Amino acid sequence: MSINIKFLGGVGTVTGSSHLVSTDKSKVLLDAGLFHGRRDEFYRVNTTFSYNPRKLNALVLSHAHLDHCGNIPTLIKLGMRCKIYATSATKDLCELMLEDSGKIQEEDIRYVNKINKRLGLALRQPLYTKREASLATKRFRPLSYEQRFCIAKDIFVTLYDAGHILGSSMIVLDIKASLHNIRLGYAVDFGRKNLPLLNDPTIPRGLDYLILESTYGGRLHAPIEEAKAKLREAINRTVERRGKILIPSFILERSQEVLYFLNELLKEKLIPPIPIYVDSPLAVHITDLFKYHLAYMDEETRQAVNRGEGPFEFLNLRFIKDQKESKTLNNDKRPMIIIAGSGMCESGRILHHLKNNIEDSRNTILVVGYMARDTLGKRIVERARIVRIFGVEHELNAEVVVINAFSGHADKNELTDFVSSCLPLKRIFLVHGEPDQSKILSDTLLRLGLNVYIPSKDEEISLL
Repeated sequence: MSINIKFLGGVGTVTGSSHLVSTDKSKVLLDAGLFHGRRDEFYRVNTTFSYNPRKLNALVLSHAHLDHCGNIPTLIKLGMRCKIYATSATKDLCELMLEDSGKIQEEDIRYVNKINKRLGLALRQPLYTKREASLATKRFRPLSYEQRFCIAKDIFVTLYDAGHILGSSMIVLDIKASLHNIRLGYAVDFGRKNLPLLNDPTIPRGLDYLILESTYGGRLHAPIEEAKAKLREAINRTVERRGKILIPSFILERSQEVLYFLNELLKEKLIPPIPIYVDSPLAVHITDLFKYHLAYMDEETRQAVNRGEGPFEFLNLRFIKDQKESKTLNNDKRPMIIIAGSGMCESGRILHHLKNNIEDSRNTILVVGYMARDTLGKRIVERARIVRIFGVEHELNAEVVVINAFSGHADKNELTDFVSSCLPLKRIFLVHGEPDQSKILSDTLLRLGLNVYIPSKDEEISLL
């Protein structure tokens, strides 16, 4: 009997996570994420597969971020018919995230095609549409944390709380082998302790093998309290010069965390009561899901919501749904905070806000999440003098503030502690990290005498 892992995506990078576990009887996919990058590469990578989606027996999702679930509609278009297993919170969030992804792609393509038509360039098609995305959640089968469930002839799955976003999971597969069973863990993405809103990650026991993220494998996070202080300083500095604060953010989880701290700062009167806009039709529905799925949140948050003191209900907060209303913010010269997707500045309404505000030195671009290589967000973090938005060059004159303490990913020490809690392990595979970060974490774990390996994209490794 053979048991193999094929590392399809999220290898040598932090986007497009997807890994195929195969036995003689079954094929199970772990995650089906969108690869984010330049437009041509985005379409090439997200439509090229080294396996047949029709032959999958199951797809198990760790969580609802698009770099882990966003390519499900493409797989369905190519014939995938299996069930998709995830927590109920992930299912509900994926319904919103995937339809919004399809909608954004359609909107962006319409805008890009206007420019291409004027320039005589070829017109483009979206990867998938909102309607095509809506088909995905019909295939979901929700599971509870720590519920063992048979998903293929010789594979059982159990989900554990990963503490990364609402409903996020570490996936554990129990695979039947001829002589003994193999227990494979998948901790991609893995959260941090003491984050607001969420429970701490759970530690699965009895693992033989572990697939582990390495996003911050060579870095240490500042305490989460530092994020609040830096947020306060950046806002007050920008308000003093009558500027706007633009926050490119993942609408799922990161936006809710930022709102949590903004609420705290306002209650403590540490920032002025300027208007705060969450420019996303999706954000309203996601925030409502946070209230609906209270069971996935920590005790402090549950009690606050039950008292009517939830972190998303303050007077100067406004959620924007309508695109016309979004455009009016460009003509509003008051200091304000605008939170908009996407988190890596590759699509969505944040691009329009950047286009209209990036050249004004009074403004601030506040980065609260990871920016992958070859994204507009990364070029902003690196303070490139000129950046290209919708094919047009703009000078980056706005102040750029990066707050890494907001990260929902475990850092080097937290990842090492997690691995130590899972020992003994036969082998650890490091994925979901830029090469330098994976290498540093690998060296750290090797010094502890552990068997560590960094796979290459599309590499297949036998566990038997």
